[in-house]
Amino acid sequence: MIVTRSWLNEWIDLDGISTDDLAKTFNTIGLEVDRIHSYEIPKKIIVGKVLECEKHPDADKLNVCKVDIGTSIRQIVCGASNVREGLDVVVATIGAVMPNDTVIKPVKLRGVESEGMICSAGEIGLEDCQSGIIELDSSLGKYELGQEVSTLATLSDDLIEIELTANRGDCLSIRGVARDLSAAYDRPIRETNINEDEDRRVGIGRILSLSYENGLDVNLRYRAVDLKDLNLPFIVKLRLAQIEDSRETDIESLMLYVTHSSGVILRAYNYGFFCAENETMAKVELKNDENGYASIMSTVKASTVGIIQEDISKVTYDEGTVLIEASYIPPDIISKRMQESKIDSGPMYYRTSRGSEPELNQGLDFCLNLIESNSSSSVFGGTIELCDSYENKIVTITKQEIDDIIGAKIDKIRITKILRNLGFGTTKSSAENFVISVPRFRHDISNKQDIVEEIVRLVGIDNIPSKPFIFTEASRLEDDYFAYKKRSVYRHKAAQSGFFEAIAFVFDEKKVLDRYGFETLDEKLELLNPITNTFDTLRTTLMTGLLKAASQNIKNGLSSVRLFEIGSVFNSKREESLKMSMLFSGDAHKESLANAGKPQKIDFAFFTQKISDIIGEFELRQYETKHRLSHLYQSAEILQKGEVIGELFRVHPTVEDSYGLDATFICELDFPKLPYELKIAKKSSKYQASFRDLSIIMPKEMSYEKVKNVIETHASEELIRFYPVDRYSDESLGENMSLSIRFMLQSNDKTLEEEDITSSMDAILKALGSELGIGLR
Repeated sequence: MIVTRSWLNEWIDLDGISTDDLAKTFNTIGLEVDRIHSYEIPKKIIVGKVLECEKHPDADKLNVCKVDIGTSIRQIVCGASNVREGLDVVVATIGAVMPNDTVIKPVKLRGVESEGMICSAGEIGLEDCQSGIIELDSSLGKYELGQEVSTLATLSDDLIEIELTANRGDCLSIRGVARDLSAAYDRPIRETNINEDEDRRVGIGRILSLSYENGLDVNLRYRAVDLKDLNLPFIVKLRLAQIEDSRETDIESLMLYVTHSSGVILRAYNYGFFCAENETMAKVELKNDENGYASIMSTVKASTVGIIQEDISKVTYDEGTVLIEASYIPPDIISKRMQESKIDSGPMYYRTSRGSEPELNQGLDFCLNLIESNSSSSVFGGTIELCDSYENKIVTITKQEIDDIIGAKIDKIRITKILRNLGFGTTKSSAENFVISVPRFRHDISNKQDIVEEIVRLVGIDNIPSKPFIFTEASRLEDDYFAYKKRSVYRHKAAQSGFFEAIAFVFDEKKVLDRYGFETLDEKLELLNPITNTFDTLRTTLMTGLLKAASQNIKNGLSSVRLFEIGSVFNSKREESLKMSMLFSGDAHKESLANAGKPQKIDFAFFTQKISDIIGEFELRQYETKHRLSHLYQSAEILQKGEVIGELFRVHPTVEDSYGLDATFICELDFPKLPYELKIAKKSSKYQASFRDLSIIMPKEMSYEKVKNVIETHASEELIRFYPVDRYSDESLGENMSLSIRFMLQSNDKTLEEEDITSSMDAILKALGSELGIGLR
């Protein structure tokens, strides 16, 4: 980031602060100074005015000028193409020693006396910023004829180049750097004065309309100007040369200058680009393009917000209506999108990807003031704008916490001044508690430690007293440990329940996933160089891998296979998540005397109990899977505390046959949703529990869940739990069936009497009859 002392002084008063002190301050507050260059304009180079300008009688490319240098009028022969009568110029007088060591002497050029030299920027040691000689104007400040140019602060200046870390996009502007200096020196930021006379201006709504899609996270503001006779001030040309950047047209150069000054991303658009044939209303449309980028559109794309402007929409004329756009898009959004779908970017992408200035009006107003001050242009009144909804992040920290983290006590008033000068809000703070509103331009601030870091860098690490280091071992129990511990606990539970752990690659075969209806990676995110054809994509489920492993074990002669795996899977966007899957295939038990060498095959109830042994109590709910591995009538989703955590099903017979498997059941769970928390003991009743069975006649098609919900709604406090124990149907019952439900009742205060139990059961029967039309068998 390149700044100059005079440029900074337009945003903050640097009076009494030397350039060396300024550099030391930059280094102290974390803005590392890479280089300093001082422009030392020699003595005897002064301000002059061209009174007359005539062609040299004996040379076509030379002009004979009468130049007023304040104390006298000198005749100077000049070969610059832009010299003319009435121009304020820089004159090297007799005896001046130029930066290239040339001494100015009286000479004759083609027979005409010349007393001095009218200078270009390069000739006095500045950057070449325009063709020909310097054309002085009011942008340099006040000056007088005969005044030494070395006394003009805007020309005899100091350039400072600062190295910024990637998170400090807020300092990619003169205003942003000045904001940090404001906190360091406790001096206010100078805001630009805006001259508005809206009543006399034609409203922008008469020439421009904006339509947009919702949810694009973009801030836009449009102003319009009828451009005429724009003349870039010399200071703008010089400073653009100093920051080593340029644009092809004056209006584009002005946009660049204002962006570097204010931090607001500005673009100038050709007004006619947005107008249909024979229409005078420009219609701007904001919507997502084919790559998901927020884009400014007409019949074709004008620009991609924050990334690049298409040449077809740029301003190439000197007179006519121009649309000025100020934009802001959060850097995390634009950077993530660019990683997912990289496209060509323009010079402003560097700023937007690191965080540009979100206060768009100050950049727009600054720009329009410059245009009005340096042209005959007229500005349209009003603004067309689109604002996203945003609330500043709030960080709460106590004064004691700040002191403890820093290791020293910092005055509360000083802390408040630092934060306010940096743009943070502290209005809701109390005596010992800071409630800090983080401005949007500081996207790098998210927690207490970040706030303390800001305080430390502005106070200065060297100004904080040293303390002896006290070595104490900190707690090592962090999130990573608990994640490892949870995984270890469930692995051991699965092993204790008779399952063997399978460990597989995170790759799978795409055609297998497609065959069974599983989600697969988007084409543009697929593996470029898969290790084999059978591992050509990232897996989106653990189940297909377990089926392959089970098939291999069956082929090796095993009659019962129990496998589990805890591992990563990926969705179509390559977003990673953790799953736990279990597979049970074949015999439920080993051959033994107890089963006469003919063990039963695994069934739904047995497998469900095995899963419960591992993850604890859960409920099942009727469910149709989204893939084609499952049996149509033996699948359910698993719920714990009312939340769906996975699915459980028998593998479809055709799939079993294709893998050479007998009856096979699979369960897949979202591992993060599995319980892993401190177990808390609860007081149990010392009184005897009572049990009652009710046999209910109900339609076969009625789900148990309906019955369960009614019972839960009307259960008394004494009803501890209930569960179905038997189901019976025969011809006499027709379309109905008998469901036996066992109820466990217990009180914390007494042994329940028969009338207490009967009352509780009657309330449930009454509710079942009134709400579902069912009752006792």
